[in-house]
Amino acid sequence: MALAHEIIRQGIDRLHIVMHSGGQALDLLIGAGLVELVEIAYGANGRFASTCTRFRKAAENGSIKVEDYSNYQMTLRFMAGAMGVPFLPTFSSLGTDILERWGFDHELRTQHPSLPKMKLVVTDDPFSSVGGPLVLVPAVNPDVCLLHAQKASAEGTVRVEGLTFADAEQARASRAVIVTCEDVVPDEELRKEPWHNTIPSVLVDAVIHQPYGAHPTACYLHYDYDDRHLLEYDKIAADDLAFKEYLTKYVLSPGSFNDYLGILGNDRLGKLRASPGFGFHRRDVA
Repeated sequence: MALAHEIIRQGIDRLHIVMHSGGQALDLLIGAGLVELVEIAYGANGRFASTCTRFRKAAENGSIKVEDYSNYQMTLRFMAGAMGVPFLPTFSSLGTDILERWGFDHELRTQHPSLPKMKLVVTDDPFSSVGGPLVLVPAVNPDVCLLHAQKASAEGTVRVEGLTFADAEQARASRAVIVTCEDVVPDEELRKEPWHNTIPSVLVDAVIHQPYGAHPTACYLHYDYDDRHLLEYDKIAADDLAFKEYLTKYVLSPGSFNDYLGILGNDRLGKLRASPGFGFHRRDVA
């Protein structure tokens, strides 16, 4: 989230975003009018928004172009990029309209060399006597990968604690990697148990220490989702004027992400801290 705020403040536009799945950061960037193309599995904020509000509005009114894949297909696309191969095969999406519905036409693909020539290819298995269809999905190699992690060293070694989803594949597939983290720790700490590290320092171009850098979303072992903020945001994002006021108050007016956190206050942030032994804030149910 911290990096998304900075992109908006700097007004970096005409973005082509490729994500395994997106949430609040994606919605802010689209709502700010900075996104042109999106390749993604889905854009949602979990129980707070089954589909990201600004993402949906932009897709419906045509202000962004979207091409969707399954979650597994997006992971394979990053993996192919990381491996240096042009595509990888899968059975994922067979029998679905993901095969038939393409978000980008031939003209758009010609105009944007970063787009694959085709969304995917369905072909027969060349190695089986039985045959049968396979889906080939194209590799993707982003210019920049933006990640938030629990720990990183100044040298650039990154440790994601908990579920890593496609973080490692995205980092390995990208030409540059920028990481924000909750804690910058000595290299020696990460070397004690290197099998827990996610991304090696040779892949990382910049590390930024940013506590609460995922707010209002969660960071495992550190803090939980800010329910109040996200529920309010879902209502605000549905109204164009209210959303512009939100951007001004929480993103454009603060000079930094720390200034944004200052608006929320330490008391509110402290109540989101993860409960010992749970990873997130414990919610007692009567």
